[in-house]
Amino acid sequence: MPAGAANRIVTSRYDGPWSGLALEDWPAASAYLVDSHLDAARAVWAHATQPERETLVASAGRVDAEQAEQFRADGLALVRADGITPATTERPADAGRIWLLTSGSTGRPKQVAHTLESLTTISSPQPPRMWLCPYATGAYAWWQVVTMSLQLPGQDVLFVEPGELDSWPERALAAGVTAASGTPTFWRQALFRSGDVLAQIPFEQVTLGGEPVDQGVLDQLREAFPQARISWIYASSEAGAAIAVHDGRAGFPANWLDRHTAGRPVLSVVDGELVIRSDKAARGMDGDIRTGDRAEIVDDRVLITGRIASDEINVGGSKASASKVRAVLLAHPAVAWASVKGRRAPLVGNVVAAEVVLAPGATATDAELQAWCAERLPDYSVPRRIRVRDEIPMKETLKSDV
Repeated sequence: MPAGAANRIVTSRYDGPWSGLALEDWPAASAYLVDSHLDAARAVWAHATQPERETLVASAGRVDAEQAEQFRADGLALVRADGITPATTERPADAGRIWLLTSGSTGRPKQVAHTLESLTTISSPQPPRMWLCPYATGAYAWWQVVTMSLQLPGQDVLFVEPGELDSWPERALAAGVTAASGTPTFWRQALFRSGDVLAQIPFEQVTLGGEPVDQGVLDQLREAFPQARISWIYASSEAGAAIAVHDGRAGFPANWLDRHTAGRPVLSVVDGELVIRSDKAARGMDGDIRTGDRAEIVDDRVLITGRIASDEINVGGSKASASKVRAVLLAHPAVAWASVKGRRAPLVGNVVAAEVVLAPGATATDAELQAWCAERLPDYSVPRRIRVRDEIPMKETLKSDV
């Protein structure tokens, strides 16, 4: 029985211990395509207590019909709310195997192989806490919260359904939440919409990950929750949880690079890209993993600024950096959120375009924001189009494609 069996989990349809979850006679090798955190939690509990199982958990909306049929061909039965569809290939279950889907930011999500052991990155005793988990079911960050609750006594969890993301601060306050993990977009949106309610939640731990973490959002969270430890985590379904920083500064210390310490990943920067070697990586990824994330060494820190593939904007032969433009916009006192992309244009091929959300009560015109950028960026990097949005956009992944 897992050590956290008595921990409380709260979903929209269940409030009780892991050990109280009702299980069914599901096939040993199953892909659970779920519509709720309760169904996902039941799948996890079955896997944790029945070691012969092979499990994939994903939000039903993330898996299209073609990929679902591929699961069946690979030997996984489909378990949905309306019933079970058997696999089309018969084979024994790969006992203990857990399949995760990648984020799908560059196409259809791919499967990567883990186990409960490789997904468990916090094993030392922790202070008792009620965690908020807003992540999509089956995501790597979701599994991080789930495995912590399964393995460590005193780690309760309040799961937030996608349709509840607008009202989670009120639910968290009522449930006694003291710790939460989310993306920078998740935290920016919460501070923008519900700052007064957030201030009432007695956070002891606030964690960020899944997107570039800049100094501005760390400072906002420190101001909002002065009593909390604020951490940022770098993790992916392929590389596992590789970096954890608790000093309140963006990036990680440069002296962590190329350091070989037993049980810790090896971090490197190769041609401006973060490269990781880790024993918590997915199966088959035993060597150096090129993350696709841009890493820059600035003074004594290594800053992770965004995806290499989407960062460069070619403006008439000059290379503008979307992440640098975004950082300049976020430094403006009136800007609460920003996104920067290239937009097709005659003659030069592309121009820099931006979307911003202004802080509550703040005002700034396009011309003022462009002038701000012009003082800090080369001319080709200054946004030629700036759209002001009313709300900070956020997808089910808690990201906003920045």
